[in-house]
Amino acid sequence: MTLQQRDKKHLWHPLTQHKLHPESIAITKAKGCVLTDENGNEYIDAIASWYTCMYGHCNDYITSRVSEQMKQLDQVVFSGFTHEPAVKLSEALINILPDNQQKIFFSDNGSTSVEIGIKMALQYHFNNGEKRNTLIAFEDGFHGDTFGAMSVSGLSVYNGPFEEFFLDVKRIPVPNGENLEAILAQLEKISKDHKVAGFVYEPLVQGAAAMKMHDVNDLNAILQFCKSQHIITVADEVMTGFGKTGKHFASLHMETKPDVMCLSKALTGGLLPMALTTCSQDIYDAFYSDDIGKGLFHGHTYSANPLACTAALASIELLQTEAIQSNIQRIINSHQAFGEHIKKHPKVKGIRQSGVIFALDIDVEMQRYGNLRDKLFKFFMDHGVFLRPLGNTIYIQAPYVITETQLEKIYQVIEEALDIV
Repeated sequence: MTLQQRDKKHLWHPLTQHKLHPESIAITKAKGCVLTDENGNEYIDAIASWYTCMYGHCNDYITSRVSEQMKQLDQVVFSGFTHEPAVKLSEALINILPDNQQKIFFSDNGSTSVEIGIKMALQYHFNNGEKRNTLIAFEDGFHGDTFGAMSVSGLSVYNGPFEEFFLDVKRIPVPNGENLEAILAQLEKISKDHKVAGFVYEPLVQGAAAMKMHDVNDLNAILQFCKSQHIITVADEVMTGFGKTGKHFASLHMETKPDVMCLSKALTGGLLPMALTTCSQDIYDAFYSDDIGKGLFHGHTYSANPLACTAALASIELLQTEAIQSNIQRIINSHQAFGEHIKKHPKVKGIRQSGVIFALDIDVEMQRYGNLRDKLFKFFMDHGVFLRPLGNTIYIQAPYVITETQLEKIYQVIEEALDIV
């Protein structure tokens, strides 16, 4: 039996209706930007496997560092213990995070990093003697699949059966350069009518909302309003973090920095699961007390796993190299040139770009998980490119090590795909 056949016996895949999509492509190896399946077919990974493997699959620098670490210390509980990989990682991160970030809390995936950020916002006010129980979030945002993260997410395709169990969340439109005055008026009313604890947002790019991008200056104004109302700002940089918008973090594009940041995905270069929730000294101080009940009682068995910390440290070192920074700029320039070309295509409704993130909208009505989307996905895979359309949006977020030849193939296949819609 093939891997594909064996898979169907026991495995349940994420974001999959197995009655409609019974087959899963069996990948047997990956290197750089190329995935290889069990039949020997190769695919350029144009989305870095959900924005994780930004330095390429099986990166030799990262894997060699982790290999050495696993001979020294593999796993130890992080409650009551510490270790060098975690300490070194904290020191490296603080050097590149926004300068107000001072403390780091470990978990194991993007959803839990947001869950912890929400807890920090709610408990911050509780510890200071004030009960605030409402959160604010953007429309169409996505922050994860645990209950707090789902609560602040606006994509009902994921949330439908669970909405009656959610936290109290008020949603505001994404700023587009023209609606700031209306958004600020809405925020004023929400903060007047409700006890608002925090604002959870994806800075600059909403990933699962088909790479919807918003205005830097308007977002900064929203953050300034939140600061004026003592609303804790929680930046979900699980997708945008570690260089994807052209800066190390999307929050560095804004003058007003978040109180809390959520990080995962590219944190470890895609090698191992890990997440971080970072915060300012002011947030941390609200939990620092002789009262044990004011502590943040949240923990994961694999928090600060030494191997994952080592992978993250190696990834951060790569991010700061001249080679990777040069590659990021090269990809940005290539996307800009492709954008100028493809936006003239009669089937293209619009394009947008933030750093290495490029998206185009096809001028056709499509369901997010409909037949036409499936047709596009199959076309891309048949032509050796792994892309996952989000409805009528095709986006690229390739590893930083992608070659110009590989990029050109991605662009060519996208342009060819427009002829089948």
